[in-house]
Amino acid sequence: MFRVLTNCRLFAGGVDLTGVSNKVELALDREEKDRTTFGSGGAKERTGGLFDSSVSASGFWEAGSAAMVDDHMWARLGAHDAWTATEHGALVGDVAYLTKALGTTYKLLGAVGEVAPWEAEAKGDWPTARGLIAHPPGTARTATGTGTALELGAVAAGQHLYACLHVLSAAGTTPSITVEIESDDAEAFASPTTRLSFAAATDTGAQEAGRVAGAITDTWWRPKWTITGVGPSFLFVVSFGIK
Repeated sequence: MFRVLTNCRLFAGGVDLTGVSNKVELALDREEKDRTTFGSGGAKERTGGLFDSSVSASGFWEAGSAAMVDDHMWARLGAHDAWTATEHGALVGDVAYLTKALGTTYKLLGAVGEVAPWEAEAKGDWPTARGLIAHPPGTARTATGTGTALELGAVAAGQHLYACLHVLSAAGTTPSITVEIESDDAEAFASPTTRLSFAAATDTGAQEAGRVAGAITDTWWRPKWTITGVGPSFLFVVSFGIK
C-alpha cells in the first residue's frame, strides 16, 4: 500500500523533534567487496562487507530550552545519541527504526524572509534495527509497572536485540526510573526473563542498550519500569528491534 508521509515521529536523545521537523531519512548501506577469482567464468563476484547507517532530518528552527532543537543539536554535536523514527505514529506496536548514532552535522538559519530552518545528520554506531514502539511518548508513568506484550519475534543465532530509551520529561522530588526489557515464550509472561537493563534515569536524556546476542527463542517482549521518588512522573519512549 502506498503511503503519504504525514505523521512520522522522530526522537533524538531526550527530545521529541516531531513538531519541528518536516523531513527524516534513514540510509542503510553494506560495503561491496570484490572477490572475483579465475574460476568466476569471467563475471564479477562480490561479498558483503561492513554495515553502515545514517539519520538525516530537517525542519524549522527553535531555541530556548533543552527540549528545543537548537539547544539539543548544539549540545550533542560530536556526541552519540539514541535515535528512533517511525513512518506513522508512535503508538505501542507501531513500526520503528532505531539506532545509536554520532551527531556529525548541524546546519541552521537561512535566507531573509524565510522561516528559520535547521538540518542535522548523524552517522550510525549500530546497524539500524527495524522493530516496534514498546512505550508511547504521551503516557505519563508515576509508578512501577510493565508495558504491553508485543510479539517482536525470536532472536536467531547471529542476530542481536537492540533497544532505545528516550526520557522526554521528569518531574517530582528525586525522581528515578529504571527500564528493563523482558522476554517470554507466551503473551501472558508467566516466567519473564530480563534481557537488558538501562541505567537509572533522573532527568531527560536517552540511552541505547543493545547487542544482546541470539539465539533467543522467546518471541514475546515488553518493557518494565521501576519508578521511585516523591511525586515522580515520567514521559518516555521505548523502542526495540532485532537485527
